[in-house]
Amino acid sequence: MEKSNSSFWALFWSIIVFDLVLRVTSNAEGDALNALKTNLADPNNVLQSWDPTLVNPCTWFHVTCNSDNSVTRVDLGNANLSGLLVQQLGQLPNLQYLELYSNNISGKIPEELGNLTNLVSLDLYLNKLNGQIPTALGNLKNLRFLRLNNNSLSGEIPRLLTTVSSLQVLDLSNNNLTGDIPVNGSFSLFTPSGFFKNNKFNPLPVSPPPPIQPTPSGPSGNSATGAIAGGVAAGAALLFAAPAIALAYWRRRKPQDHFFDVPAEEDPEVHLGQLKRFSLRELQVATDNFSNRHILGRGGFGKVYKGRLADGSLVAVKRLKEERTQGGELQFQTEVEMISMAVHRNLLRLRGFCMTPTERLLVYPFMVNGSVASCLRERLQSQAPLSWPIRKRIALGAARGLAYLHDHCDPKIIHRDVKAANILLDEEYEAVVGDFGLAKLMDYKDTHVTTAVRGTIGHIAPEYLSTGKSSEKTDVFGYGVMLLELITGQRAFDLARLANDDDVMLLDWVKGLLKEKKLEQLVDGDLQGNYIEEEVEQLIQVALLCTQSSPLERPKMLEVVRMLEGDGLAERWELWQKEDMRQEFNHIHHPNTNWIVDSTSHIQPDELSGPR
Repeated sequence: MEKSNSSFWALFWSIIVFDLVLRVTSNAEGDALNALKTNLADPNNVLQSWDPTLVNPCTWFHVTCNSDNSVTRVDLGNANLSGLLVQQLGQLPNLQYLELYSNNISGKIPEELGNLTNLVSLDLYLNKLNGQIPTALGNLKNLRFLRLNNNSLSGEIPRLLTTVSSLQVLDLSNNNLTGDIPVNGSFSLFTPSGFFKNNKFNPLPVSPPPPIQPTPSGPSGNSATGAIAGGVAAGAALLFAAPAIALAYWRRRKPQDHFFDVPAEEDPEVHLGQLKRFSLRELQVATDNFSNRHILGRGGFGKVYKGRLADGSLVAVKRLKEERTQGGELQFQTEVEMISMAVHRNLLRLRGFCMTPTERLLVYPFMVNGSVASCLRERLQSQAPLSWPIRKRIALGAARGLAYLHDHCDPKIIHRDVKAANILLDEEYEAVVGDFGLAKLMDYKDTHVTTAVRGTIGHIAPEYLSTGKSSEKTDVFGYGVMLLELITGQRAFDLARLANDDDVMLLDWVKGLLKEKKLEQLVDGDLQGNYIEEEVEQLIQVALLCTQSSPLERPKMLEVVRMLEGDGLAERWELWQKEDMRQEFNHIHHPNTNWIVDSTSHIQPDELSGPR
C-alpha cells in the first residue's frame, strides 16, 4: 500500500512540476509583452486585451502565434502609443514581424532586438526614437524589411548591417545619421538612393587620379624634358578624366535622376534603390519573345508573361497596352517611382521596369501560388483547396496591404480594381496585393478627361461607375466583394447563376441567402464543412459593412484590419443593424441593379476585365 501511495505522489508531483514548467515557458513571452505594455501610454486602449494574468498571450489582440503557441507577430502600427521600447522584446525567440510604426514611441532601440534571429520585418518608422542604430541588428540574418525612417536616430550606420544579405527593403531616411553610407555587402542594393536622404552623411568620395611618377633622369640632362613631358601627359590625362569624374560625382550626388533612356543594346544595370531598369532585349529573352505559351493572364492593362532572367530567377512581366503620347515619358517614370516606393509585405514589390519608344513593361517577382481567384476556381485536382485558416489569413493580409496604400503612402494610392484575381499568394500563401497604382499609371495620358473608369463588373462601387469618381472607399467596396469570393468560392458576376433563378451579382445572391437564413449554402463546398461558423458570420459581417451603398457608411481599411483582428466588429455590426437606412439589405435585389448593365454599355469589355 505504501508503495502504491508513493507512486501516486511521485506522479502527482511530476505533473505539478511539468505544469509549472509549461506555464513558465509559455508565460515568458507574455511577460515580455506585458513589460512593453507597462512602458507604453495607450490612450485608445489598444492593449486592453493584454491581460498579464493569462498564461498564453496568443489570445491577445494584435498578437499572432504559431501552432506551438509562440508569438510570431506583433502588430501595433498607427495605434497612438507613446513611451519606451523594452529590452524584454528580445525574449520572443520566434518573432517574425514587429510592427510599431506611426506612433509616438521615444527613447533608444534596444540592443536586445538583435536576439530575434527569426525576425523578417522590423518597422519602427514614424516615431520619435533617438540614439544610435544598434549594431546587434546585424545579427538578424533573416531580416528582409528594415524601416527606421522618420525618427531622430543619430550616429553612424553600423557596418555589421551590410552583412545581412536577405535585406530587400532598407529605409533610414529623415534621421540625424552621420558618417559615411556603406557601399559594400547588401547595401550595394540601396546605395545611393532615397532611402538615406535627409541625414548628415559625408559626401561620397570620388577617387582622385593616381599621382604622376617622375621619370628617372640621367646625367645627360633629360630630366627637364621629362618633367615637361610628364606635365603634358598629366594635363591630358586630367583633361580626359575630368568629364568622367564629374559624371560619376553628379550621379552619386543626384540619385533621384537615375531615370534616363537606355537602348536595349547598352548596359541595363541602372537602379533606383532596388528598382532596376531592364533592357527590352533582356525581357524578350526571358519571355521567349513574349510567347503566348508564357502568358499568365490578360486584362485591361495588358498581358502578363512568365519569364526567367539570366540569373535564373522567375519573374512576371506585365506588358502594358497604351497609346503613346508626346512627352509622356517623364510622367511614366514619376508614377513608376511612386509605385516602387510603396513597400509592404502584403504588397507586390515592383522589381524593375523597361521603357523604350514603343514599349512599357513592369517586372515583378513571380508568385508561385498564383492568385486567390485561380486557387478558388482554377485549381488542379491534385491541388488542395484553400483551407479556412488560410482564407482568414488572406483576408487580413489583403486588408493590411490596402490600408498601407491608403494611409501610409504619400500621395495615397487608390487601387480601383480590388478583386480575388489581383490578390496574389506567395510560397507561404501570404496575401500580396498586386496591380496597385496601375490605374493612375495608365491614366496619365488621358489629358482630356479627369478619370477613366477601370474595374471589373461585380466589384465596382456604385458611386464610381455612375460618376467616375473614385476614392479609398471604392477599394473598400471591392475588398468586401473579394471577401465574399473567399467565403463562397464563386465569381462576383456569374451569368450561370441565372439557371437557378439566382442573382448574377454575388453580393445580391449572398444577401438573398442570408435573408432566408441559409448560411450553410454560402460557404464554398470545397471546404467540406471544415470551417468555424462563427468566423464565417464575422467575415460576412465585415463584407456587408464594406459594401454598403453609401461610401460614407463604409469603414476605412484600417478599421477593417482592426475588425478582422477582433476589435470593434460587434459594436459596428449592432449599430448597422439598428439603422433604418439599411433598406438595401431588406431587398434581395439591389435597388440600383440596372446601373450595372446600363452604365457599362459604352465601356469596352477589356477595360472592365482588369489585370490578372
